[in-house]
Amino acid sequence: MLKFVIGMGIAAFVAMSPPSHGGQPTYLPLNTQITQEKARNGVASWYGEECQGNPTASGESYNMDALTAAHPSLPLGTRIKVTNLRNHRSLVLRINDRGPYIPGRFLDVSQAAARRLGFMRSGKARVRIEVLRTAKDCGSHLVCPGARLFALN
Repeated sequence: MLKFVIGMGIAAFVAMSPPSHGGQPTYLPLNTQITQEKARNGVASWYGEECQGNPTASGESYNMDALTAAHPSLPLGTRIKVTNLRNHRSLVLRINDRGPYIPGRFLDVSQAAARRLGFMRSGKARVRIEVLRTAKDCGSHLVCPGARLFALN
């Protein structure tokens, strides 16, 4: 009887799990920690050709020529103003990915953004980010349009 109950529990768990499809967009976890801060200084880096065409956290393909960025917690679709603190160049970027995954960095920008901000050669720079507008196309402000969302409540 115990084996039957355990087997039914496992079957129910598997039935509730999302299907895995190779090549399909990845399900995104709900990000309930929406950053309330308006501005913050830190180290930014950039990513380019090695990620070109790969899916981002928003579900769209990474484009190294687009003005986009990866941030660990800002809602996807958020618009931010990024200022290079060394040369004072500024640019408005859209958050469409998660990262960076290197300790000490808090923003990854596209290759085009790094070029315009003037730190492509050095690879990283001290920047200030200011939240201009959070995503308004989504009622939950958690993901941007086109992304697939799955949550276990």
